[in-house]
Amino acid sequence: MRNALSTRLDAELRRIRAADLYRVRRVIDGNHGADIVVDGRRCINFCSNDYLGLAGDPRLAVAAKRALDHAGVGSGGSALISGYNAEHRALEEALADFTGRPRALLFSSGWAANLGVLRGLLRCGDAIVADELNHASLIDGGRLSGADYRRVPHRNLAAYEATLGDLAAAPGGTLSLIVSDSLFSMDGDIAELPALRRLGRRFGAPLMIDDAHGFGVLGEHGRGAVEMSSDSIPDIYVATLGKAIGAAGAFVAGDEDLIEYLVQRARSWIFSTAPPPAVAAAAHAGLRIAREEPGHRQRLHANIRQFVDGARRCGLPLGQQAGEMSSTAIQPLLTGDEARTLAMSRGLFERGYWVAAIRPPTVPRGTSRLRITLSAAHRPAQIDGLLNALGEVWEALGSESEPA
Repeated sequence: MRNALSTRLDAELRRIRAADLYRVRRVIDGNHGADIVVDGRRCINFCSNDYLGLAGDPRLAVAAKRALDHAGVGSGGSALISGYNAEHRALEEALADFTGRPRALLFSSGWAANLGVLRGLLRCGDAIVADELNHASLIDGGRLSGADYRRVPHRNLAAYEATLGDLAAAPGGTLSLIVSDSLFSMDGDIAELPALRRLGRRFGAPLMIDDAHGFGVLGEHGRGAVEMSSDSIPDIYVATLGKAIGAAGAFVAGDEDLIEYLVQRARSWIFSTAPPPAVAAAAHAGLRIAREEPGHRQRLHANIRQFVDGARRCGLPLGQQAGEMSSTAIQPLLTGDEARTLAMSRGLFERGYWVAAIRPPTVPRGTSRLRITLSAAHRPAQIDGLLNALGEVWEALGSESEPA
């Protein structure tokens, strides 16, 4: 006899399938770089966040193997018990130096970092002023914190100002925190960080930035979106190590008191087993490469220009919800329709190009898309091949679904 849980799960799975929102995992065999084997089929990967092409760099593997030989596989405990290894400390020191902040704290993932910060810092009576397109980890962390969650329209500075003005009359001792992605992961656009910083100073609201997709990529030295303006440095800086840096994990950077407080109160850090030392060693090697070899960023930006120029020539309607074209490694091709987006993704895969179909709830309803991402590891001929394939599937399937 079926119980209530089985009945609910069956109904929900049927609904998800009927709405063309069902997701499946594909198995990668071997390297996760630009040239990849997916479900036994060789193809070119245009949906990874490996922006600098470091995920398959052998130097990261050498660093990890060296740490494996010296420190073994598991850390054996949380960082406050027995899990804090010399590899973790060395990586944190390097991250603090690279970001120009006094301290950095290593987390197992960006999700854990954002939840740890927001739940640790905020309480009932506080408020979060957050962009509506922030990453899910910022949304969940904010809601779980117990603070008043104020959601503002995407990159709308007037809405930020009005919301902060409303909160200015809050009782003393409460905290209003501005929270935003730096580079938005589904649209490829960049937050107005200098303006947010100025609003924060005006209203006494600290600024927290999640630079997951900008760290290692944006700015002259790859220090992320905050490097693009001297007036952009946030009070709380979060970034990940599993994208441009090519490894795994995340970190929070800030002043001494912030990091020490998180050590005492960030539950997702306190009660998690520390990352394997070998992963920290690999991330340290990736950070060193990103810092010392600007050629990776230069190739990435050349690839972005080639793709955007080619898309314009082909008449492909790349763009964000506001109709602007992205100038970053994230290039969305909005289709609006879930079924057609899936069909276009399948058509590309049949032609040897892997581009993920992004559908609700990852993006708002009516804005399904192909999320095309560029890497320094892509060769010019591969980008031209993708453009040709995109033109074919768009002509066959996409033109009827251009969003209004």
